[in-house]
Amino acid sequence: MRDSQRQAARWMRNTLIVLMALVMTGCAQVRQMMYKTTGDVMVMYAQEVQVPYVLTTQDVDMNCGMSQALTPLLMSFGQVRGEPNKLGVMVYGSAGICAEARAREEGLRYLRAIKAQDPNEAEDALAAQKRWHVLAAERNYTAYKHLVAAFGEPGGECPALKEDFDQLIYLMGLLSGLQALNNEIASTTSVGVPKNVAAKAERAAGCLDDKKWWGAPMALKATVWALLPGATPKGEDPWLRLENAAKIGERKRVRLAHVFWALAAQSQGKTDVVKDVIRRHAKAKHKKMAKPKYRFVDELATSLLLAISDEMWTEATGHRTPAGAFGTFWDDQKAPPAETVDLDDLL
Repeated sequence: MRDSQRQAARWMRNTLIVLMALVMTGCAQVRQMMYKTTGDVMVMYAQEVQVPYVLTTQDVDMNCGMSQALTPLLMSFGQVRGEPNKLGVMVYGSAGICAEARAREEGLRYLRAIKAQDPNEAEDALAAQKRWHVLAAERNYTAYKHLVAAFGEPGGECPALKEDFDQLIYLMGLLSGLQALNNEIASTTSVGVPKNVAAKAERAAGCLDDKKWWGAPMALKATVWALLPGATPKGEDPWLRLENAAKIGERKRVRLAHVFWALAAQSQGKTDVVKDVIRRHAKAKHKKMAKPKYRFVDELATSLLLAISDEMWTEATGHRTPAGAFGTFWDDQKAPPAETVDLDDLL
């Protein structure tokens, strides 16, 4: 009797273990289904609602905080559903812009330290600047890799880009790839960005309608022509193309092409051209408000040009562009009044 009771107890125990395993397996499957559904909803919401909304805003700094905070959450859904590669282009590219902004701030600190003849401060600022460029390169290259995963390797046959969202993502991904290479060069540290990214981005930019996308695709191509020796096709003038692209952006009220023009000129030491582009951008913004649907892109262009202006002002005067003086320079005939601080008031 006791043997039969033991066998019955053992059978019940084994049965309970099997049932518990089945229940736990079922719960895991339910959780997996819930996670996938949640991921599908979140990614769809981000692409169809969040991104279009952000594009209508104008707070670049707030978008930096959002992209850095939400990227891990949004991209984690790739563990339970298909990888959200298109969204990855946008969020990692935005996070790369944030890191580059920090690198620029350290660059200003470096220039001030040089003017103050403080070698320790200068060396520290330079080291910090390179660290931020490394992070920017990594983020931008991640954005570019998501572009490759979503649309294939750029530079060959054009992918199917039927939706405006896909075309915008494609443009942003090409910009991220180009910027990843620039960040890597500025960092003096290799993070694995292929050196042919610029050439691929230049060819792939031809897949986008230049007039529809504010002249930015042609501006990208012309910038690569201006920067890479021997890259300019026969009969082409990169500087004329940059100016024409800027005119398209001004008409469309999304002046991103100004940034390409200024960066190309800055890299070639054309200081007067850089100043003229910044003046032109400031005047265009004052004359016509940005296109509401893409206000953020236009505001991003302004923030990038302001960063270039700050660098030029700091190198010349020791401080960044005075408040309200964007589009003017220290050596203008009607230069903005110098900002002074009464140290006695601070004591």
